[in-house]
Amino acid sequence: MVRSPPTLFDSSAARPLADKLRPRTLDEVVGQDHLLKPDAPIGRMVAAKRLASMILWGPPGCGKTTIARLLADATGLYFEPVSAVASGVAELRKIFEAAANRRATGQGTLLFVDEIHRFNRAQQDVLLPYVEDGTVTLVGATTENPSFELNGALLSRCLVLVLNRLDDAALELLLKRVEKDANRPLPLNDDARAALKAMADGDGRYLLVMAEELLSLPEGKKLDPAELATFVQRRRPLYDKAQESHYNLISALHKSLRGSDCDAALYWFARMLAGGEDPRYIARRLTRFASEDVGLADPQALPLALTAWQAYERMGSPEGELCLAELVIYLATAPKSNAAYVAMGTAQRAAKEYGSLMPPKHILNAPTKMMRELGYSEGYEYDHDSAEGFSGQNYFPDNMKRQEFYQPVERGFEREIRKRLDYWAELRRKKAADNK
Repeated sequence: MVRSPPTLFDSSAARPLADKLRPRTLDEVVGQDHLLKPDAPIGRMVAAKRLASMILWGPPGCGKTTIARLLADATGLYFEPVSAVASGVAELRKIFEAAANRRATGQGTLLFVDEIHRFNRAQQDVLLPYVEDGTVTLVGATTENPSFELNGALLSRCLVLVLNRLDDAALELLLKRVEKDANRPLPLNDDARAALKAMADGDGRYLLVMAEELLSLPEGKKLDPAELATFVQRRRPLYDKAQESHYNLISALHKSLRGSDCDAALYWFARMLAGGEDPRYIARRLTRFASEDVGLADPQALPLALTAWQAYERMGSPEGELCLAELVIYLATAPKSNAAYVAMGTAQRAAKEYGSLMPPKHILNAPTKMMRELGYSEGYEYDHDSAEGFSGQNYFPDNMKRQEFYQPVERGFEREIRKRLDYWAELRRKKAADNK
């Protein structure tokens, strides 16, 4: 790796703590042992001095850029960093030309593309031949799911390695490094120290920024959690309404509701609100859940969902969010059935399979003489005229066997529906036998 030469001012220039404590070897990187240990994917590549192109996928502040720099050091490659936000095709071509010249002299190039998900398809396509022939070893960093953001041709040429958000142990290790460098403890009691790590939300860089601010306080008093909250601006939870975290959290909410875990559902609901999600989107998804997963096991779920949605529209935030919270609790604790959802899907498949079959003539109206002469409405039995209010006639097309799309479950109100269907099925069999 090529570094800028030192200057006379380097020792006295102020450096951010996050940069000052940046790991100098891969062994110093915290929280990513599953990739960096000797028997892990990156560890094995470094030991063999053979680095494959890769995509490092992980949340902010987990060490993606640091790992890329250290990989260049460990494998003797020239480190060429670019930002996908600021770099275009013309700049990339210059980089490839320089990399080809270095390759001719025996020097390889590690091309590090930060936020690679921001490259458009044309920019991604430009990378392909140079990654393919080894002109550069590509290391891309992204916070977004590569399978959504990168094209298949590029992904097929790279390993996708998932970095973890830093856990409590990794964050604690960073704080100890801060205190060792400062030669004094952070001005926090135990509860405030735990709160500081929670505020970091797995982001090591953000933790170091907050720690640096705390070191500006005079020595002596230790802050408690309430005092820490007033001193440090609480960050908004990681959440992007247009990207994967949006879908992950709504999936977590939906699955928690389906699993009748009221408390977990409330947690994911609160997480989405804290991340800035539009409550109207949540209301729409909850209404869908009322039909898909509660269904007729509790017929009140759907009207309550619509009522809660309407109440939110009238009240707005934050008051209206309580109406949606009430809906979350109701749906989580309601009996569940997807019988209507399954029945609809089965009926749709049958409609495609059987095509445009005519209804049986006896259930067709006959408003004209010609239609009556063709047999329309002939033999129709008016259900209300039967003793049971049920004629038992066939309503499927003549050339289609009777189907049973809807299979209610033995839960909630659908237990009653099951009794009715069984009763009518028995009547249908008796009437069919009497007509033979």
